[in-house]
Amino acid sequence: MSKKKFYVVWNGRKKGVFTSWKVCKAQIEGFDGAQYKSFANLDEAEIASKGNYNDYKGKDTKKKKLSSAEKEKIGKPNLESISVDAACSGNPGKMEYRGVFTHNKQQIFLKGPFDKGTNNIGEFLALVHGIALLKSKNKEHIPIYSDSKIAMSWVKKKQCKTNMHFDAANKDLLELIKRAEKWLKENTYKNPILKWETKAWGEIPADFGRK
Repeated sequence: MSKKKFYVVWNGRKKGVFTSWKVCKAQIEGFDGAQYKSFANLDEAEIASKGNYNDYKGKDTKKKKLSSAEKEKIGKPNLESISVDAACSGNPGKMEYRGVFTHNKQQIFLKGPFDKGTNNIGEFLALVHGIALLKSKNKEHIPIYSDSKIAMSWVKKKQCKTNMHFDAANKDLLELIKRAEKWLKENTYKNPILKWETKAWGEIPADFGRK
């Protein structure tokens, strides 16, 4: 069953919030300069209808936001931690990854760009880099946040389960992956690896801001 959507028309034959696409379409189809957008939540749609279309243009408004009760249940992130993330231009494409202090976004490490990489590979390498760095500094009590369930599962399995084809262009990346897997198999760590709750907290502090 498709999720219920709510449609805001800022500029059309009739303006306001509509609960069906058919009715919304009648207001904007063939209307010069029509301004409209769909929302996942009625409250958000009603707030948006009182604002300006340009404030919502280009933004993803289709994902339902968490309620205050849901956010309260999730709680707040542990700021005494580090956060890691990766960015990739294309799939595959030029990939880089980094780690930052969660509380102030101060960068701790940055690696790349690497040719012919993927976001998942970057997230995996970032996690292992963060774990190894904290272990070397005897800070195994500090949690590490990642917003990638895939990378977290790869670290747990001690294997980067990518289907990436490696050749001369990305052989250095393959070497990094092998080193990371070897480190995981030969070392133990106590740092909690935690999921960053993007819906509740916004983008992870290590985010490259290129979305």
